[in-house]
Amino acid sequence: MTQPYKSYSVTEATKKLESYCAYQDRCHKEVVAKLREMRMIPEAIDQIVVHLIKDNFLNEERFAKSFARGKFSIKKWGRNRIANELKQRDISKFNIKTALEEIDHSEYQKTFNELAEKRLTQIKEKDIQKRRKKLADYLFYRGWESNMVYEKIGELIPFK
Repeated sequence: MTQPYKSYSVTEATKKLESYCAYQDRCHKEVVAKLREMRMIPEAIDQIVVHLIKDNFLNEERFAKSFARGKFSIKKWGRNRIANELKQRDISKFNIKTALEEIDHSEYQKTFNELAEKRLTQIKEKDIQKRRKKLADYLFYRGWESNMVYEKIGELIPFK
């Protein structure tokens, strides 16, 4: 049995989306998806998105910066993973570059070193090659740059 869906006027949808954007920074793609979910027509979607941008509820640069800061500090993601996630959200190259500049270089290095060392203590593998591979795979999955990963692995697990 399908449930009847609620239909929204442009004014109601606008208010709902203002709250949605005020609660947390959103990208344009999330807002448009939300409006489609609410079954709004394309003309209404355009009108609401323009209103949200004009009234500063929706700001892609602000979203990209807070996304990058959050994913780095909370999830310990590297620049590659952050950039890829932002690309999937259709964020412009300019805004991705600006967002990545939000990450302090010394903090980035420090976090990377701590993450690599902590992960190494968790890897119980005895075989040196498999140990190196597991650490590399983990760091690559998190989006850290290959030159940093290989350099760190060479430092932490040298060949005997």
